[in-house]
Formats: sequence, C-alpha cells, structure tokens
Amino acid sequence: MNNKYILFLIFLIANFGALGIGTILMNEGPTSNWYTSLNQAPWTPVGWVFGAAWTTIMFLFSVYMTKLALLFKEKKTFLIQLFLLQWLLNVSWNFVFFNQHLITIGLIVILCLWLLIGYFTFNYIKQLKWTTLLIAPYLIWLTIASSLNAYIVLYNS
Repeated sequence: MNNKYILFLIFLIANFGALGIGTILMNEGPTSNWYTSLNQAPWTPVGWVFGAAWTTIMFLFSVYMTKLALLFKEKKTFLIQLFLLQWLLNVSWNFVFFNQHLITIGLIVILCLWLLIGYFTFNYIKQLKWTTLLIAPYLIWLTIASSLNAYIVLYNS
C-alpha cells in the first residue's frame, strides 16, 4: 500500500478516534438536563448538524494533514506535535464542557483549538494553496462553536 494512503488512514483513525473518545467523555452531553436547561444561543444548530459537521471536518482534516505531512517531511515531528495538541484540545473540550460543566474553561480550550487550527490554516497556505480549503470547514465550525460556548458563558454565569 502506498505511503500516502497509510498516512491518510492513520490520520483518519486518529481523528475519528478523537470523535469517539470525545463522545464517551461527554456522557449524555447535549441531551443532558444540565445542557438543555442552559440559556443557549439562538443560532444553536439542531443536534444532527453537529455529527454531520464533525464527520465531514475530520475526513477533510485527515486529507489536509496527509498532504501537509507529505509536503513537509523534514518537519514531521513538529507537525505530529501540533496534530497531537489539536487532538488533545478537541477531545478535552468535550470532557471539560459537557462532563465537568466548566463552561469558561471550555471556552478557553476551544479558543486555543481555534488558534491552533488558524495556525495550520494560515501558516501553510502559501505552500498548500487550494488544499487549504480542506481545513477551512474546521476553522469555520470552531468559530461557530466558540460563539455558542461564549454565549453560554455570557448568559449562564
């Protein structure tokens, strides 16, 4: 099997693993009494949108990371460290926000994730050119998610 396909498969498993672990860590999450009783932003999407968005984002991010890793082989360790930090922030937000109900710390976590994905997006845009469009949904979704988290912090504290 070609090296790029193996690399893609590794990123795909890691990204979907993050979604699975995050789901486990959030317990009942968005269906819990705690969450449903919060004052939520009027632009909060219906539940199924979250699953559809994250599935699409993680697939596209896997393609993006594969192309990035193949292009910057000499920076492989650095890219893996950034990827792992992204993975950790992504998974931990579910635990911090939904499981522990630490909405302000959740906002800090998601903003750090937004900054990291912003770094990926804008730091490598000259080299990746149109491939950067693959990470754009991640950054857009994190912008929406950050606004939802911020609204909850502002209107429930």
